[in-house]
Amino acid sequence: MNNIEGVDEKLARKLVLDELFDLMLYKNLLKFADEDEIRILEKLIPVESGHFAFWKDFFGIEEEELNFLRVVKLYVFLAICRVFGRPGIHLMLEALEINGIKKYLDVWKQYEDKEMGSAVRKILEDEFKHEDEIVSEYERRKIHPERIRDIFLGFNDGLVEILGAVSGFFAAFHDQTSVLIAGLTVGVAGSISMAASVFASSSSATEVENREKEKMLFLGQSDGNGESPKPITSAVVVGISYFIGAMMPILPVFFGAKNILLSVTVSAFIIILVSYIVAFLSGMRPARRIMSNLFIIALAVSATYLLGTLAKSFFGISVG
Repeated sequence: MNNIEGVDEKLARKLVLDELFDLMLYKNLLKFADEDEIRILEKLIPVESGHFAFWKDFFGIEEEELNFLRVVKLYVFLAICRVFGRPGIHLMLEALEINGIKKYLDVWKQYEDKEMGSAVRKILEDEFKHEDEIVSEYERRKIHPERIRDIFLGFNDGLVEILGAVSGFFAAFHDQTSVLIAGLTVGVAGSISMAASVFASSSSATEVENREKEKMLFLGQSDGNGESPKPITSAVVVGISYFIGAMMPILPVFFGAKNILLSVTVSAFIIILVSYIVAFLSGMRPARRIMSNLFIIALAVSATYLLGTLAKSFFGISVG
C-alpha cells in the first residue's frame, strides 16, 4: 500500500471496499431490474468501476474482496430491491449516492489541503452528477420510494411500542394467555391509530399540493410533479407495517415464551437490522440510529415492566 500523507490503512481499505460494494450491488441489480433501471445502472457501473480502480491505484492496494459483513449487507439490500421492485431500486440508488456524498465530503474536509483532498474532489464531482441523474429519473417516472421508508419506520414503531407493552403485561399478569391477548389487542389498536394518523396528515398534505397545482394550472404553468401517493394507500401501508412490527415481540409468547427475555432478544436483533436499513436509506449514521433505538427499547422495557410490577402490587392484579 502506498503511504499517502495522513491517510491510515483502515480508511484506504474502506474507500476501496465501499466502491467495490456499490459496483457489485449495481451489477447484481442488472439481473432483475426493468429496462428503465438497467439504463441507469449501465451508466453508473462504468463510473463505479473507475472509482474502484482509481482508489486501488491511488493507495497501491492489490486485489480486494468484500468481508463477511459487507456480503451480508449486499444480500440484504438485494432482497429489499427484489421485494419492493422499482421503488426499492430507486430508493437504494438514491441512498447509496446520499451516503457516498456524505462520506466523501467528510473525508474532503479532513484532507482538503493535502494530496488526498484533490483525489476526493474528483470523486465528489462524479457523485454529485450521479445524484442529479438519479433524482431527475425518479421525478420523471413519478415513483414514490418514500413509501418504503414509511414501511420500515412503521415496522420500527410497532416493534418498539408493543415490546414495551408486552413487558408491562408480563410483569402484571405472569400468564402467557393474558399477555398474548393483551398484546394482540394493543397491536391492532396501535396499527389502526397509526393508519388514521397517517391518513389525516397525508390528506392535509394532498390538499395543499392540489391547491398549488390548481394555482399553477390557472397561471398556465406546469408544476412538473406527478400524482402523489393516495392518503388511503399510505395509511394502509403504514398500518400494516406497524402491525407486522408489533407481532415480532408477540410471536415468542405465541410459541411458548414464559417471560420477556426471548421477546427482548428477538426484538433487539430485528431492531438492529431495521435501524441499520432505515439509517442507511435516510443518510444517517447507522451506529447512532442503532444505539438510540436500543436505548429506547431498554427504557421502554424497564419503565413498562416497573409499571406492571407496581400495578400488580398496588392494585392486586392477578390472573387465575
